[in-house]
Amino acid sequence: MTMPTRRTILKGGLALAALPALPGLAFGQEKLKVGFAYLAVPGDYGWTYAHDVGANDLAAALGDKVEVTKVENVGEAGPNVERVLRELAQQGHKLIFATTFGHMEACVKVSAEFPDVIFEHCTGYMTGPNLGTYNARFYEGRAVIGTIAGHMSKKGVAGYIASFPIPEVVMGMNAFLIAARKVNPNFVLKAAYLSTWFDPAKEGAQAQAFIDQGCDFITQHTDSPAPVELCERLGIPCFGQASDMSAFGPEQCLTSIVDNWGPHYIKTAQAVLDGTWKPGQPWESLADGGVIITPYNKNVPAEVAAAADVVKNGQIDGSFHIFTGPLKDRDGAEFVAAGVTPDDGFLLGMQTYVEGVEVIG
Repeated sequence: MTMPTRRTILKGGLALAALPALPGLAFGQEKLKVGFAYLAVPGDYGWTYAHDVGANDLAAALGDKVEVTKVENVGEAGPNVERVLRELAQQGHKLIFATTFGHMEACVKVSAEFPDVIFEHCTGYMTGPNLGTYNARFYEGRAVIGTIAGHMSKKGVAGYIASFPIPEVVMGMNAFLIAARKVNPNFVLKAAYLSTWFDPAKEGAQAQAFIDQGCDFITQHTDSPAPVELCERLGIPCFGQASDMSAFGPEQCLTSIVDNWGPHYIKTAQAVLDGTWKPGQPWESLADGGVIITPYNKNVPAEVAAAADVVKNGQIDGSFHIFTGPLKDRDGAEFVAAGVTPDDGFLLGMQTYVEGVEVIG
């Protein structure tokens, strides 16, 4: 079993002694030790990079009240995840963030072993007395970029580089295509699962395959900027994922969906320090800044930017929801009735593809 390749420790000041039992936390004068289990490395410039920015925001905001430990390359799932989480708890970390969906089962198991440690798991759905989850409404951003693609694509065919067939990813595909089809009812989305979140070679190869198949827009639900770099070289419009990837595609990366984790990390750590933390399941959005759309590229026409802003602002003020029916599945059967907006439970379990999604490979 291979341990993580590297650890980075950021030190700041006050915080936490033991957390005896929940609720009713008691605090001493030691720093609050906060641990992060990273899927990959911050150098992915995507998902892990965004979490690392959030961890750095936490360290900067709370200063000498906290001591932050980051464990990189933990992986998506498997025994190494348990080992890392358990080791962080044994080392005295009283708040531990597990930052990818595949860490969920390990979080459930290890949190039960350490009832005096608070765990939070990103994008999962299982909770416990000392285990919460946190998530972001990435699908809102995909509704914005789908609108842009719907207006700008000449062929009406986009490629979607996907990671795993989990609800978060299916939701993203659907949101993108629903938005595109509001502009072009014949729009088609080709999707391929890579069975990885971060593999630049695979991601770049899949982008090339989509382009070879006639896609004139590329988007992704994976973590590296490899597809953006390829699209920049080939002159194919694309979108950044999880962080601002415009540096890798100054001409072709039309905008990026940024995951802004810092406010949640700061709020959670402060709640632990204050003794007010409770297990929750926040699902943050464009409205509260958990999801951010970067400024549109100069190559986005003004009228397209305005249409994208209508979708973005409608989601912020609550006047628009991308999943309001009627919606039909790939077989033409209605799965959301006209005028119905599904609740969060429905969305978090989404496994149905809308009309026009073609899963290949």
